[in-house]
Formats: sequence, structure tokens, C-alpha cells
Amino acid sequence: MASKGTPATALLTRAKIAFTPHTYEVDPRAASYGEAAATALGVDPARLFKTLVTTVDGKLTVGVVPVSSSLDLKALAAAVGGKRAAMAEPTAAERATGYVTGGISPVGQRSRLPIVIDTSASAFDTMFVSGGRRGLQIELAPGDLVTVTGAVLADIATH
Repeated sequence: MASKGTPATALLTRAKIAFTPHTYEVDPRAASYGEAAATALGVDPARLFKTLVTTVDGKLTVGVVPVSSSLDLKALAAAVGGKRAAMAEPTAAERATGYVTGGISPVGQRSRLPIVIDTSASAFDTMFVSGGRRGLQIELAPGDLVTVTGAVLADIATH
């Protein structure tokens, strides 16, 4: 099944970064987009990461953590030299990234936001992140994700 490209897949292709797209049926009743994606794809939830848009001292900032974990807002703020972090309003997240909630990718966002990826990603040869729409995950090497997004690695997940 051919999938429609997204800004994330287009950017990875242009940057010549190897990735594998994985499509799945979205369950509209799922309580957690990430957990549902991990189940649908048969992937360890610790290897499938969710992209969470926050505000740190009023500035939009992205945290990327395993779907099996929660985002530690204090640790995220500290990782970018800030003091206070809170979850961003979904409409602000969608406007800044160009993606819909549940399909926000750390790659190819409309605005280049600071991105922090949990260090647990380094434990895997490849990790999964949203490909830019619900029902599409992209698998790529953690180092390539850091390179293409300009992200930093920090301990920002709570287990």
C-alpha cells in the first residue's frame, strides 16, 4: 500500500536519511495514540516514541519520550536551560508543527522548535516516531533523528 508522503518523509528523503515507513489502522477509540500504534505494529512501547509539544518559559519546545513513559516537565525545562514547563495547548502545537495531535512528528515541523529526545533512544539501533499523520510511524536510527532535527539527548522520561 503506497502511503501519501508527509513533510517528515519528504525531509528525510531530501536529507538522504534511511527510514522505514510503517502504516497501521488507527483505532479511533484508543485512549493512547502511541500505545495503540505500538500494539498495531507489534513494537515494544519502549522503542516507539511520542512527540509532545510543551511550553518552556513561554517558548514552544518538543519532548520525545517512549510511549511507555511520561514526560518529566522539570527535566525537559532543565535540558533547554529553562525553569518552567507545561504541556502546550493542542491548537498551538498543531499550528506550530503543521501536524495534527496524535500525528505530530519531530521531523519536518513547520516551525523549527527546540527538540529534546530521551536518552533511552540511544539503547536501540532503530526507534519509531510519528511520520506526520495518524496511522504512520517511521523507523530510523536515533542518531539520524538527532541529526535531522538538531535535537539534544537528555533524561526527560519518567517510567
